[in-house]
Amino acid sequence: MSGHAHGGHGGHDHGVSADADKRWLSIALALLVGFMALEVTIGILASSLALITDAAHMLTDAAAIVLALVAIRLAAKPARGGYTWGFKRVEILSAQANGITLLLLAAFFVYEGLSRLISPPDVDGPLVFFTALAGCAVNLAATWCIRRANRSSLNVEGAYQHILNDLYAFIATAIAGAVIWATNWGRADAIAALVVAALMLKAGWGLVKASGRIFLEAAPEGVDPAEVGRDVAAVASVVEVHDLHIWEITSGQPAMSAHVLVTPGADCHAVRSSISSMLHDEHDIEHATLQVDHAGAEDHCGDPHGEPYSAGPAPSRGRAADGAAGCGPGHSPVQAPENGGTT
Repeated sequence: MSGHAHGGHGGHDHGVSADADKRWLSIALALLVGFMALEVTIGILASSLALITDAAHMLTDAAAIVLALVAIRLAAKPARGGYTWGFKRVEILSAQANGITLLLLAAFFVYEGLSRLISPPDVDGPLVFFTALAGCAVNLAATWCIRRANRSSLNVEGAYQHILNDLYAFIATAIAGAVIWATNWGRADAIAALVVAALMLKAGWGLVKASGRIFLEAAPEGVDPAEVGRDVAAVASVVEVHDLHIWEITSGQPAMSAHVLVTPGADCHAVRSSISSMLHDEHDIEHATLQVDHAGAEDHCGDPHGEPYSAGPAPSRGRAADGAAGCGPGHSPVQAPENGGTT
């Protein structure tokens, strides 16, 4: 007997909440684009790599927000045709593009910063200082706007990380401007640019890593598939769990599938309901596709995927104990503790 279990606790939220997100992201975009144009001009006039670096970072901020807005629109489209999940992962493409852009820009500015450490140009300290202070104010406003949006989406979080790191970059640039103003030490500008590059590397790697896990359909961070398997196997009447897979459809939307064998005569619907409730309450998994069958009814596992989990003693190879079908040679189930705890 096959079943499709949905957590049943408050329903599903299968998309990015876009009602307020579009408005707040659009306000942040307008702030950044307006100041970016001004900063490029001032950076050239002041011969400041730090300001030009900040302006380039703001360009990626603006691009991140545009990608976020496009992704929100596409993610809201209903599933149809061959796209059975709709366009949920468009936001992950956006986040990965943001991360890769940050890494590439960081590499470029590391090169430029090191060059300027060797041969520092004359930098207008006061102009750098006051422009950076204005940039801090603009980024604070933009950061506040992004915080009002739904940051549980990796897509919106990507835009937020861009702007937050740009705020830190403006603080570093303001300090460099003050140092140049007070001491005429031009290398402070290059050091500030290198600080910005380091922040870009950190944020970019985090986004690439997080989006990569979703593309590779790894289990969400903080979710241990083995623990989930043992917990499912510990549910009353469950004999064995195998072919268990846990992944994220998009950020904040975990999903799971598994084949569950129950004792002969057990109510498959009731067991599936119990598993669904446990997954929701203990592991925050609301979307679970569960195939529930009576043990021994068929040869269910000719080509098993991953470790099986058993509530009782591990069955011998081939046909399992109590009539349960085996999972092939060399594939012993992981026994779950009788009290439902972890091993």
